[in-house]
Amino acid sequence: MKTVIQRVTNANVKVDNEIVGEIKQGLVVLLAISDKDEEKDVEKMASRIVNLRIFSDNNGKMNLSIKDINGELLVISQFTLYADCSKGNRPSFSNAGKPEHANKLYEYFIKTSKELGMHTEHGVFGADMKVSLTNDGPVTIELEN
Repeated sequence: MKTVIQRVTNANVKVDNEIVGEIKQGLVVLLAISDKDEEKDVEKMASRIVNLRIFSDNNGKMNLSIKDINGELLVISQFTLYADCSKGNRPSFSNAGKPEHANKLYEYFIKTSKELGMHTEHGVFGADMKVSLTNDGPVTIELEN
């Protein structure tokens, strides 16, 4: 499992020019699933993300988690994080999870995030999505299981 996490002041995702998910302050989570990933991996990653201390405290230090600031999550399926460009100019996505498996764990990630107390919005798995965000900082972090 791979993620790219962006700290944002606001973000939304559109499908067919309609907003399907929108947040204020929080994190955009670009999530890629491999066929090796299991529910326990999803649980570990969701916990890491909601406890990651990347929001500023009163002293300007990254010392607060998204839970501490009552932030929100916007989760976007992003199989292209598994792009392999080592052979030629056209990326291979053979390391990305098969759609049925990846969608199941994507949905489980959303459910797990909500169970961890997070207001969680999301995109549509497999859809052509347009993501708009205002990166705060900017702060962008990669996490991988």
